[in-house]
Amino acid sequence: MLTAINPKLPMRNKAITRDFYLNKLGFHEFGSADYDGYLMVEKDSIQIHFFEFRELDPKENYGQVYVRTDDIETLYHFAKSQNVNCTQLEYKPWKQREFSVHDPDSNLLTFGQSMF
Repeated sequence: MLTAINPKLPMRNKAITRDFYLNKLGFHEFGSADYDGYLMVEKDSIQIHFFEFRELDPKENYGQVYVRTDDIETLYHFAKSQNVNCTQLEYKPWKQREFSVHDPDSNLLTFGQSMF
């Protein structure tokens, strides 16, 4: 019965968050309306939603999303080409190849591809 999950993460500044996801990670804005204090982005079949939280202290933000991909190499090299600060692309003991990125509000995005 469940068909999708769309995480909602905090953002302090909609313009900065929009710029990072659209121009650094290659997402596109989703939806036909510019909602006050809310942002929706998508890439392929993945959507991430953001709600405004101006008082957010990035040092105390533990928002995290794990995104599965079928082309980790291309995604990693794209992020690096956009000067996104990424962890190294690594093979993990749990049979995943992964790298991670913090967005401007310290939300952690980990991208992984199964090695099965």
